[in-house]
Amino acid sequence: MRLKASSLEALYALLLLLPFLFTLGVFFLYAFLRAMVFSFTDYNLFDPPRWVGLANYLRLVQDPLFLTALKHSLAYSLIVTTLQTLLALLLALALNRPLRGVTFFRTLYYLPSVVSTAAASLLLLWLFQRTGVVNQGLSFLLGSLPFLALGFVLFALVQGLGVAWWRRRGRALPLLDPGLAWVSLALALLGVYVLVQVGWVRPWEVRVDIPWLTTRTTFLGLPYPLWAIILMNTYTTIPTFMVILLAGLKGIPKTLYEAAALDGASPWVVLTRITLPLLRPVLFLVVTLGLIGTLQLFDQVLFVGGAGGAPLESTITLAYYVYGNVFPPGASPRVGLASAAALVLAGLTLAVVLLQRRFGVGERGWS
Repeated sequence: MRLKASSLEALYALLLLLPFLFTLGVFFLYAFLRAMVFSFTDYNLFDPPRWVGLANYLRLVQDPLFLTALKHSLAYSLIVTTLQTLLALLLALALNRPLRGVTFFRTLYYLPSVVSTAAASLLLLWLFQRTGVVNQGLSFLLGSLPFLALGFVLFALVQGLGVAWWRRRGRALPLLDPGLAWVSLALALLGVYVLVQVGWVRPWEVRVDIPWLTTRTTFLGLPYPLWAIILMNTYTTIPTFMVILLAGLKGIPKTLYEAAALDGASPWVVLTRITLPLLRPVLFLVVTLGLIGTLQLFDQVLFVGGAGGAPLESTITLAYYVYGNVFPPGASPRVGLASAAALVLAGLTLAVVLLQRRFGVGERGWS
């Protein structure tokens, strides 16, 4: 029996898709259905599941730890997605310009994205421990404030006198003329060095000893350890989104920019009337991937909470809440409660993505 060309083509397509369909069916669809069933039961992996109805969901809304995890997940997702999208866009715009050595800078800026999560977490611990680089840098910065203030005053004084002198000679120099600024900077540094040598200026004795990772202290409503994770995760995810946005920028026809230049359009007009509207589908992809990825934050919480000793209430997220209930230390697994929390996380992810699609950046390009 000979198959028709269309049937043969469909058979080939099915064979090629079979591994992906198997993965989707077993590890996603089946797992989702099992989690949904377990969310209505009291199950500990050893005894048969016992039907409890909505008890797990009612227990979730009464658990302060779950509400803390929900707050952390939403705040973390909003802050990190906003920061990484804006910074990746700025970086992509800068690297899209015809600069000398731009390939080197693209490679350099992409390097943080190849760092594994475990290595990034160890770097975070090294930076934010009590004797780490952050505290040492803040100590040095605050101790050097007399030098910085004196240098700024001398620079402003020399620069102002230089500009006034040139203007009196009939040359209209701008206040921040680059050539004169280098001379003013050199004279200001020389002045600071001389004053330090004669003992008129001394550094302050400042020692910053902030326990970034082992505290429940908050800033803007979020604990310090979570802010540290926010900074580190933003730094490591920007390069990936920068590459995606850079690819989108390369797809914008250059003729539009040439026409805008002929019309005398300003850079702001070019950005808001040409670049961003044509980049909307790519921005939608970046924001969507950012929201999904940030809502599932888990590994860095595990590393920081374990090796760094951060309090659980300071770093817990919904994904870690699920993990903590499936593998509780010294207690029976609470699979039903964890399944209910996992379904809440899945529903929250879907709702956030739909809301950003409805009120935020859409996937449809400008036409």
